[in-house]
Amino acid sequence: MAKLLNMHVDIVSAEEAIFSGRAQMVVARGTWGDLGITAGHTPLLTLLLPGPVKILTPTDQEIIIFVSGGILEVQPDIITILADTVLRGEDLNEAEILKAKKLAEEVIAQNKSDFDYGLAQAELVRAAGMLRALQSLRKQVGKR
Repeated sequence: MAKLLNMHVDIVSAEEAIFSGRAQMVVARGTWGDLGITAGHTPLLTLLLPGPVKILTPTDQEIIIFVSGGILEVQPDIITILADTVLRGEDLNEAEILKAKKLAEEVIAQNKSDFDYGLAQAELVRAAGMLRALQSLRKQVGKR
């Protein structure tokens, strides 16, 4: 039996399907660490942390997509990522991300009893993940 060289990848949010196509490799950050997935990978189901998902297409194009977290399912020839928020790398706005990060840090530092610490912490983690996605995108642009 011939070994599969690529697999199908679907990345969707509640609002839209943001990517559907073939890939040689997908790299994402799971709760237990970074995952590099190629065709024929052992079936897997894991939670994702906020951050970039890198897709290497069969034509060697690298696509960066930010996910707010979610679930990644791996089957022998298909990967499915379900996330609440999914953004293409080029749609990330660094100024807005830095503003959200700063606001979350200020709210946490104030440590008032009338705020939701968990929500502020989640926003901080989300902003850090978006910044990682931007850094990945910049590295990719630098390679060209």
